[in-house]
Amino acid sequence: MVGLGRQGMGERVFGAVAGSAVVRRIVKMLPGTLIVLGFLFDVLTPPSFTGSPFFSAAPLIAAPLFTLRATVLTGILATFAVVVLHIYNGTSFKVEAMTELVTVVTVSGLATLINIVVRRGTEQLASARGIAEAAQRAVLPTPAERIAGLQVAASYEAAQADAFIGGDLYAVQDTPYGVRLAVGDVRGKGLGAVEAVAVVLGAFREAAEDEPTLEGVARRLERALAREGNRRDSLDAVEGFTTCVLGEIPSGAGLLRLVNRGHPEPLLLYANGGLAELPPFEPALPLGMGELGGWPDRVQEWPFPEGATLLLYTDGLTEARDGAGAFYDPAARLRGRVFPGPEELLSALATDVRRHTGGAATDDMALLAVARPGAGQPNRRRTVRVVPKRVVPKGDGA
Repeated sequence: MVGLGRQGMGERVFGAVAGSAVVRRIVKMLPGTLIVLGFLFDVLTPPSFTGSPFFSAAPLIAAPLFTLRATVLTGILATFAVVVLHIYNGTSFKVEAMTELVTVVTVSGLATLINIVVRRGTEQLASARGIAEAAQRAVLPTPAERIAGLQVAASYEAAQADAFIGGDLYAVQDTPYGVRLAVGDVRGKGLGAVEAVAVVLGAFREAAEDEPTLEGVARRLERALAREGNRRDSLDAVEGFTTCVLGEIPSGAGLLRLVNRGHPEPLLLYANGGLAELPPFEPALPLGMGELGGWPDRVQEWPFPEGATLLLYTDGLTEARDGAGAFYDPAARLRGRVFPGPEELLSALATDVRRHTGGAATDDMALLAVARPGAGQPNRRRTVRVVPKRVVPKGDGA
């Protein structure tokens, strides 16, 4: 998986980029090529044949690809070619000639209008993407480079095309009780779940500072979801829920505490390549479903030795399927692997998932890795940037 076949993959990526650049150049040459072909067709065939279809197609192809000026120029060149050809053939005042001229002029005008509409749509899309990025930074800010001596990396990949945030969440902050963190998955996906994500994260950031126990943090999140669900019509107070893992790492204790509310089990990667799965001793309902059960939350404790990395993730990772329908198994894929730091772990993991699915992600995927540095490990960290879904050509398997 990780670290294998990098040269081959790099060659494939370079080839794909180079191939797409060639295609773009060919497409951009089409309008001029059509005008030339229309001119030659008209000159080399009897007068009863016409290259008018070529001249009409040229500005239409230019409209979505070129600037407004280039589109207008293409239309003028096509019109000029029609006029010159009819003068050359001595058919300038025939009805057919006038019809062809009016057709090309009309199509050129429509192409200009199409270009204006397309450009405005592109500008609006760019503005929407900017707003989405700003929302992402506000709701899911980049974690600090180092938090209480721990190394942190986070990434978010939205399943919805061109989206930067959806229904998954992560948070990590230093508190009087140690470093506290959360990874969760709000029911639903896409931009419609962002409001619920904001509610959960806002409640967590406040509760993490005030509540002396993780159980107390979980209760605060439960109450926040119930309260906001009753206040806002946009939040489903009956069927809405959030799976979540809450974590706490006391300073210098070499200890990890977890509360799991119906979320995929975290993984603990050791410095020697070993891996431990951290399942809850007793399954618990997700946040927002407290009315269905009255049992208290129970904190579990795990050793967190030097050089170990805690990996939290959402079900977008474990529910990713390949072409045969096989689910992605992060424990099996990561066991025995060693990574220089948490950012390299997340980068390699995201790449491997895209290989597994062929780029066909169907759910949001949030990843959070927290490492306790060992002796001699570097202090520098690079947080993996948030990216929208992108398609990887099929066949790029691990």
